[in-house]
Amino acid sequence: MRWRGNRQSENVEDLRGNRGRNVALGGGLGAIVVTLLIIFLGGDPEKAVQTFQAPSASESQQVQPLTAEEKEAGEFVSVILASTEDVWKELFQQMNREYREPKLVLFSGSVESACGFAQSATGPFYCPGDEKVYIDLEFFKELQERLNATGDFAQAYVIAHEIGHHVQTLLGTMAEVDDQRSSLSKKELNRLTVRLELQADFLAGVWAHHAQRTKDILEQGDIEEGLNAAAAVGDDRLQKMQTGQVVPDAFTHGTSEQRVRWFTQGFKTGDLRQGDTFHTREL
Repeated sequence: MRWRGNRQSENVEDLRGNRGRNVALGGGLGAIVVTLLIIFLGGDPEKAVQTFQAPSASESQQVQPLTAEEKEAGEFVSVILASTEDVWKELFQQMNREYREPKLVLFSGSVESACGFAQSATGPFYCPGDEKVYIDLEFFKELQERLNATGDFAQAYVIAHEIGHHVQTLLGTMAEVDDQRSSLSKKELNRLTVRLELQADFLAGVWAHHAQRTKDILEQGDIEEGLNAAAAVGDDRLQKMQTGQVVPDAFTHGTSEQRVRWFTQGFKTGDLRQGDTFHTREL
């Protein structure tokens, strides 16, 4: 990606020098999304329960200076976030709406959010309660080493996907899903969550379309990196890796093929009207 030298966002909160403690996670849709992310990233559900345990009063944090590599990684995230701000501000203006910029929190170990506390094991997540995206950048190493999703655009896709959840919050989609949560069975909630996540993939593609149109950020192979990342985190592939079996009723994010297809549709069209995953019969 051609990202160096581009504008950096002022909405990054860098907490990475603080090595956190084991922490607890609160309730609400944000908590559900985080829990599902633990499993969708190949995590152990028992670790998800451990993540929600309250911190001990005797636990403390250690401050460590950032390396040159960590500083550059933070700059990259800041540039990508700025790009999402520019794109979504323009698109919201076209809808006669105001785009409220989210914050992005970089952390190490653990972090507290309006959705509660979370550890790095949760993976990247968006909290509707405070309209912030939380990322421990160690996740990107996991993405490369465990899932073989390499390249800077693979990382940009992850960020853009989480910002997609912020867009859903501003458009009221998150609230609509949260309103239905208590009345649905686990299987029905899983199916609804798949539609939510696939739309976030579509929105990530919409961002890429307009970022390329306005800033020419993409280099040869970048889109392939994004598609590879989308495929790598498909429920079917992750379930196969973890248990050797595929259980469609347990899907929470969509298959590799679905995630790639919806990202591609967003990238090719750049048209928000083409991303209604909630009313299409075939995902």
